[in-house]
Amino acid sequence: MGNDTVTAKDERPVVLVVEDEALTIMDLSDVLDAAGYEALQSASAERALGLLTARTDIVALITDVELSGKTDGFDLARAAEQMRPDLPIVVVSGRSKPDPERMPSHARFVARPCRGDDILDVLRTLMKP
Repeated sequence: MGNDTVTAKDERPVVLVVEDEALTIMDLSDVLDAAGYEALQSASAERALGLLTARTDIVALITDVELSGKTDGFDLARAAEQMRPDLPIVVVSGRSKPDPERMPSHARFVARPCRGDDILDVLRTLMKP
């Protein structure tokens, strides 16, 4: 009975956002939140893969290419695609170019500078059935 409010809030689609710059991840999380998604934040690819393994409610992945830790966003995107072949993936970078060799076939690349809304638009396109 007391869980009603929690369940309603948790029914929003969960988008995993992997980014190690605090301001960037907060900004993108706000945009996702306003659009009706729940942003699940991770600063490292290793933690993100753990979350993808543990949580079946994640409906999409947005990752920066440059991450702290050994794994970059391209490797994370490929690992995520192997785990969840239907998962929409957006790869974002201000420094790297899209690398067709390292990008999952159905993932989309967004170059920075861009707005959170630009990333959201690409994500929505990927999530259309």
